[in-house]
Amino acid sequence: MEQRHLGRTGLRVSRIGLGTLTWGRGTDEHDAADMLKAFWEAGGTLVDTADVYGDGEAEYLLGRLMDGLVPRRDLVISTKAGSVPDPDRRVDGSRGHLLAALDASLARLGTDHVDVWHVHAYDPGTPLEETLHALDLAVGSGRVRYAGVSDFCGWQLAKAATWQLAAPGARTRLASTQMEYSLLQRGVEREVLPAALDLGVGLLPSSPLGRGVLTGKYRNATPSDSRGASEQLAPFVEPYLDDAASRIVDAVTTAADGLAVTPLQVALAWVRDRPGVTAPVIGPRTVQQLTAALSVEALSLPDEICRALDDVSAPVHRYPDHDWSTL
Repeated sequence: MEQRHLGRTGLRVSRIGLGTLTWGRGTDEHDAADMLKAFWEAGGTLVDTADVYGDGEAEYLLGRLMDGLVPRRDLVISTKAGSVPDPDRRVDGSRGHLLAALDASLARLGTDHVDVWHVHAYDPGTPLEETLHALDLAVGSGRVRYAGVSDFCGWQLAKAATWQLAAPGARTRLASTQMEYSLLQRGVEREVLPAALDLGVGLLPSSPLGRGVLTGKYRNATPSDSRGASEQLAPFVEPYLDDAASRIVDAVTTAADGLAVTPLQVALAWVRDRPGVTAPVIGPRTVQQLTAALSVEALSLPDEICRALDDVSAPVHRYPDHDWSTL
């Protein structure tokens, strides 16, 4: 698998990342082991997790598998901290919480460092410089190699990245940002992606298949074994089952038929090769789903297909998001 630099850093990662959101919850140890081994054998290196996935079970499971299945040195482990199971405070970006969460993550993963550590979300209740100081301390201690953020909007990302660049050597530059990005969700193109491109921050798209909808499996009905049929995850899928999304899925299916590939391959290749994208993070539940996604490696979409998909999925950009001189 092709490797790409993560933002403006020397770290190289596979251009497809393996997500572990369902590990320890919908994905058991056997399936997780099969997926990790298949991903590694395909040349994949970037494995993404978080301290809250499966209430810590995803990190614990990944740590057990690294112990004997896949060499730790061959993987780029990315985890996140800051989300908390508190209805009154869903995000805690305080220095104390973040550093304690990092120590707990390292214990579950069974490693002395993570390669990339992300702040899971912006915390309006904590000064941003305090949150970012936790990243500096983590990198300075050797427990973290590179740092990033997740689900920061445009101004939050720009402020954080600029703050870190203001004192070279004393602060750790942001390497990456994780945001949802797909043909069904292009909101990051308004401000987040331009900020990331300008500041040298690599984008790691989550839900690159539109929460599974872009595979085309929901076109006629909801499969009984899908997330859309799950009581817990159905509300996650439902926003992408409207008429506007259906038109985009139809266009993806038409392109796939013309190229003799699958809708999954078309949708994943589109987001993988967008400007500023380092590696989409996929979240397969089975090794079969993973194998289908990894088959995109040999596919590059023709320019005319990309333009057609761009047009059918184009988000509305109005003042001030769009270049004012063209309005």
